[in-house]
Amino acid sequence: MSIRDLASRLRAKAGQLPPGPVPLATLAEAHGGAWQASLLVLLAAPCLLPIPGVGSVLSVGLAVLGLLLCSAHRQDLPPRLGRLHLPHEGASRSLALLARFYDFIYRLTRPRMTTLAGPSTRWWLGPMTLLMAVLIFLPIPFGNVLPAVSLMLAGVALAAKDGLLMLVSLGVGAGALATSGLLLALGWQACMALVGLAA
Repeated sequence: MSIRDLASRLRAKAGQLPPGPVPLATLAEAHGGAWQASLLVLLAAPCLLPIPGVGSVLSVGLAVLGLLLCSAHRQDLPPRLGRLHLPHEGASRSLALLARFYDFIYRLTRPRMTTLAGPSTRWWLGPMTLLMAVLIFLPIPFGNVLPAVSLMLAGVALAAKDGLLMLVSLGVGAGALATSGLLLALGWQACMALVGLAA
């Protein structure tokens, strides 16, 4: 299924959801196997916004997703998570927003180097997601941006089977790790300097 087909599928499903609260399992099924890719996008995108606390909360969800990706044999949403519900309006809106996002992004992607964006990526995408979740959780000024962009690109790469985009995601993730490490080192030196002055 191409990313454009996925957008059409999500748009159709948004108008076909049953009334009342919608189980997460129903939303995962609507993606036709691409739920992990969409969840990466949905959880990472709000972390780009300068809203206090958003990164700390969503990083927990990203860490859980990272653990799921680390499981080589798990393709389906765990039953316990699948039984959780979202309000009907929120679920429908999420599917419609994802459809519009995929409609916008499909022109920039295409299936290529598919080995890098297929099932074999799970062994390193899981640890990468966990690491980016930790960086998002840490109280580093503007430290959410690069990790969130990296995970969004990874989600799009999975949905589009675009290995080149996955490589870009890895590059952005490496940049996020280097930048965060540098900022932490500078912050530590500043703290040590202040302690020295106080003494």
